Amino acid sequence: MTASMRMRGNMHTRVEELADEYLDSAVILLSELISVPSVMGEASEGKPYGEACAAVLEFAEQELSQEFKVRNYDNHVITAQFDDREPELGILCHLDVVPVDGQVWTTPPFEPDIRDGRVYGRGAIDDKGPAAAVITAMRIVRETGLPLKKNVRLILGSNEENGSADIAYYLTRDKFPPMLFTPDGNFPIISAEKGMIRYAVDMPADIEINGGSVVNAVPERAEAVLPCTDLSAEFARFPGIDFSVENLENNTMRIIARGTGAHASTPEQGKNALTALLSVLSGVSETARFMSQAFPYGETDGASLGIRCSDPKSGGLTCVLSIAKTEGGSIRFLSDIRFPLDKRSCDILTILDQRLHGRDVFVSEPHSVDEDSDFIRTLLDVYEDVTGEKGECLAIGGGTYVHDTEGGVAFGAEWQGSDNHMHGADEFIGIEELRKDIIMYAETIIRLCCEE
Repeated sequence: MTASMRMRGNMHTRVEELADEYLDSAVILLSELISVPSVMGEASEGKPYGEACAAVLEFAEQELSQEFKVRNYDNHVITAQFDDREPELGILCHLDVVPVDGQVWTTPPFEPDIRDGRVYGRGAIDDKGPAAAVITAMRIVRETGLPLKKNVRLILGSNEENGSADIAYYLTRDKFPPMLFTPDGNFPIISAEKGMIRYAVDMPADIEINGGSVVNAVPERAEAVLPCTDLSAEFARFPGIDFSVENLENNTMRIIARGTGAHASTPEQGKNALTALLSVLSGVSETARFMSQAFPYGETDGASLGIRCSDPKSGGLTCVLSIAKTEGGSIRFLSDIRFPLDKRSCDILTILDQRLHGRDVFVSEPHSVDEDSDFIRTLLDVYEDVTGEKGECLAIGGGTYVHDTEGGVAFGAEWQGSDNHMHGADEFIGIEELRKDIIMYAETIIRLCCEE
């Protein structure tokens, strides 16, 4: 064993010891972050994404300002770095979260609950837990006393779940460091991400239908108000969907469908309450029938729209009808589509426009980076050294926080085989997972910024 290998082994032991010492404080920090319900709200002066998103940045700024050089970019993002030198490593996390509308939680989503070795709460895995891990890792690196040869910038944003306008603002005033990763995905490394289209269709409101709360999730709940009629025979066709009926005034009724949420990049893991309800209603509503034919319950590959496709690296297209909202005599439907690396948005939009006659409200082309770069190789080496497992680059359907950045990759924080209920009810992070994240990110900073 060489001297450098012994030194690296000794430092890894020290990092693990410090991770154990800092773990309780990391859990406390995460709990405090979860307690701020940082769902996007109405913009006001100095609060571009609403009161709660500004509040969570203010909390983070106060938390970090005693230890690091902190800058607030007009409540779009804040940054924290070790010193005034130009940073060479950037770590990009977000503190905003998706809503909890229509979800049934075991405990209140913004009151962190620690049980069974887990921290439960909205944002626990996406992305407040990972942010707490990175902050703790930076504290550990400082405590090791290792000389920092390259500076690190932590970038904490507040609009990732709604289009990343925070990053667009940041880039009008600053730039990303040349090395950039986000703990907004999976280990080992996500180096390629599918393209994304969010598509709107307006249909006549021949019936009142509402469902879903965010476009990037399988809707857990949907409801319709219509004249009283017996549709109960239809309910049995949808195992996994719970239907209930409420009698209202004027011989009307409300049908409520409850399914299972999932991230829009993995819709096969959910049960879509909205598409199930549309199918039930297709015999009494022309709008429901049209949309049910375009988005059949249980179909997640866009086959009925004529957009099914796949490539060997990133896999198949996914398609989710995620929101319906009745307003002013029409129903607006929103869908979320993730398409493979070998396609461009125009390939998909041409077909959608012909079939649905709607319009795109958001488009992002596929993202991929050079997997043979020194930066990627170092991240994989850290992963392999820390876990003892083979590292590899992955392609996913989810859009991470670095999707539109040149050279950016996702590095954790979800571990293979874990289901942390991201974007769903009872979202959590395991405390042991949090500990492993802290070690991984501390080792990464040391390897990239403290070693030659």
